[in-house]
Amino acid sequence: MSEIRQLSTTDKDFQQQLDALLAWESVSDTAVNDTVNQIIRDIREKGDASLVDFTNRFDRWQAASAADLEIPLSRLEQAWNTIPQVQRDALELSANRINAYAEHQIMDSWSYTEPDGTLLGQQVTPLDRVGLYVPGGKAAYPSSVLMNAVPAKVAGVEELIMVVPTPDGEINELVLAAAYVSKVDRVFAVGGAQAVAALAYGTESVPPVDKVVGPGNIYVATAKRAVFGQVGIDMVAGPSEILIICDGDTDPDWIAMDLFSQAEHDEDAQSILLSPDASFIGKVTASIDKLLPTMERKEIIETALRVRGALIHVKDMDEAIEVANHIAPEHLELSVADPQAMAKRIKHAGAIFMGRYTAEAMGDYCAGPNHVLPTSRTARFSSPLGVYDFQKRSSLIMASPAGADTLARTSSVMARGEGLTAHARSAEYRFKK
Repeated sequence: MSEIRQLSTTDKDFQQQLDALLAWESVSDTAVNDTVNQIIRDIREKGDASLVDFTNRFDRWQAASAADLEIPLSRLEQAWNTIPQVQRDALELSANRINAYAEHQIMDSWSYTEPDGTLLGQQVTPLDRVGLYVPGGKAAYPSSVLMNAVPAKVAGVEELIMVVPTPDGEINELVLAAAYVSKVDRVFAVGGAQAVAALAYGTESVPPVDKVVGPGNIYVATAKRAVFGQVGIDMVAGPSEILIICDGDTDPDWIAMDLFSQAEHDEDAQSILLSPDASFIGKVTASIDKLLPTMERKEIIETALRVRGALIHVKDMDEAIEVANHIAPEHLELSVADPQAMAKRIKHAGAIFMGRYTAEAMGDYCAGPNHVLPTSRTARFSSPLGVYDFQKRSSLIMASPAGADTLARTSSVMARGEGLTAHARSAEYRFKK
């Protein structure tokens, strides 16, 4: 029998139970922080020599120099040409859909001229160089390559540097093929905190970037947090999450498998169902028990459901929406009769999957919107990765002679009020004579 907890909003301590379930501390422990800080120091001081040393030690390589760590672009093309056609088609379709969606996100420069001739506006420019971290080791994620690289290229990023760990020298062909179709510019077979440090500060071989994006383990996340300020980062992500609101009219097997789809990521992933239909919750429980033994990652799913999963009975759909907005999930499935109407009432969610036929898994690969999403309730204040994360804005100000007089007189008053005389006198030189 499934050990997933069952809750009801009528429980006296429901809110406390829910908040305990949602709690996730992504803060690294002292040992991880100390290790990462030492790695960053070594990379900054010794550059390529440390990068080679860490790679040989952690990924069990025998690289003689940093030159051995760069994967030539011809190797990416070779991977593209040798993977099965069905995989090429899937990568190409996904990349094209992500590209089409991303093109709608491009921010344009704008300006306007005031009656006195003063021009104000905003100039939008892409980042020069971006570093993309792609996980290796236990699993390989070509989808992460597409989701990070394609929007960067749509934004106009000139140079995209990809780093990917290759334990025991094993390279994932799909990841290289994804890099090829995404037009990644350079690829290095390095990972961990040392890769993040190399991207942030540069070495003799790895050029320093302006921003580091992409998921990774606790050492990668800790390193990203540590180098933030030297470079930009996308986010420090927590475990994957799915929240499903269902009215009880969807096949319970579908809902069970959708819960599994996030639970199989790792033992800390979170899968939650909200439904006003108590009998339907029972059917989903039965489906979980029936389907779980058939899953390849059964033990991981079972642990995730037991530790952080829940089936929650709500009194009605209004309450389901209220609970969902409190949870602020990474992925939200609205498996209901009128999902578009319900979506308008959702304030906090990374991505909203509307309707019974829209499996969250589609969003992970090929629907088009980005799968890099805010986790751990950060959807309350942050958004999915997009083209805008690879663009920056500069304000434009050009005062006309007439406009300068007005602005200067106001600036003078304000500056003298703050005791900043140089500010005031600088403005006063522009008074109309």
